Amino acid sequence: MAVTPTAEAPTLTEAACRVDDLRAVTAERVDPADYPHAVAVEQEVLVFAAADLPPAAEFVRAFSEGPGVVVIRDAFPDPAVIDAATAQFEAIIAEQPSPGDHFAAAGTNDRIWNALEKLAVRAPAVFCDYYANPVIAAVSHAWLGPGYQVTSQPNVVRPGGKSQVGHRDYHLGFLAPQQIERYPRHIHRLSPVLTLQGAIAHVDMPVESGPTLYLPHSQKYEAGYLATNRPEFREYFDEHHVQLPLRKGDAAFFNPAVIHGAGTNRSADIRRFANLLQVSSAFGRAMDQVDRRRVSAAVYPALQAYERHLRTAGVDEGAVRRLVGNVVAASAEGYPFPTNLDLDPPVGGLAPPSQADVVLRALAEGWDRATFTAALDEHTARRA
Repeated sequence: MAVTPTAEAPTLTEAACRVDDLRAVTAERVDPADYPHAVAVEQEVLVFAAADLPPAAEFVRAFSEGPGVVVIRDAFPDPAVIDAATAQFEAIIAEQPSPGDHFAAAGTNDRIWNALEKLAVRAPAVFCDYYANPVIAAVSHAWLGPGYQVTSQPNVVRPGGKSQVGHRDYHLGFLAPQQIERYPRHIHRLSPVLTLQGAIAHVDMPVESGPTLYLPHSQKYEAGYLATNRPEFREYFDEHHVQLPLRKGDAAFFNPAVIHGAGTNRSADIRRFANLLQVSSAFGRAMDQVDRRRVSAAVYPALQAYERHLRTAGVDEGAVRRLVGNVVAASAEGYPFPTNLDLDPPVGGLAPPSQADVVLRALAEGWDRATFTAALDEHTARRA
């Protein structure tokens, strides 16, 4: 007799997260036979040599079924390439106001947002030498295929800088739990294959300088985007993470669903300097180029009238919010990224307000058209 499989719940909830489920997947161990090109397995992290990179399938296995983290030794074998980029990044840091940072206290780090564009404009020859790197291309292509988009955010943690909380990264990892719960569980599975995280060591990074903390295999815990805000999961991360030193020119790459965080810089004099790479899939963009600022400005007066009509007609408040929210979802940009994080930093959370947040606030507070248009223009200008 055929057995009907039990249907999965369509969504995941923070309340249903259990540390034992995370413990079960992080108890898995790497079989070196599955990774014939690896030169070592250190604390469950696969280590490869840049001179003998594995085929794409081996990277994919490492990021999905394996520990989720790889280190490439000597990814930048010529230190002059690293040093030239470091000099440009240091100059940018000296010229800019201190920006905000994710997952760390204000003032802990120096960070450059959109350093890819800034380096290209400021020092195009340095840019070419740096991004000609075959390791970045090979790992990005293996995980994301062609057409990927690279972004760069150099990060400097000074001596005494405290560790980040264990977290997952972009996309879902930058949302609050109540927002994450709104996404169906298959999106929790999809999000990690849309981006790749990387870190290029621009200085020698011994353990005391606080290189990244990883929880290998944690990308296989489906509910991890919701779990990392819970104290018992943070405690588990603090007790079970691993930490590998890096030499200047080494690179680490990992599935963005691996729970991770920068470590505390306990050194006396090392400014831990890494160029953090976030590489995105070509498929994270729509077909049409839509000016959603223009759409939102045009629709707003009608949307206010529609909301008034619903209430006058006696529609219950929950239904009003859903119906109005449907219009906002179709007209405004509902995700806060990409943005210009120099001008539009996350304040009081992990992400700045989205365009849809501005529309919904305007409706809730009853802004007139002129006030709304001014706020929309301000929001658009911050993101330019």
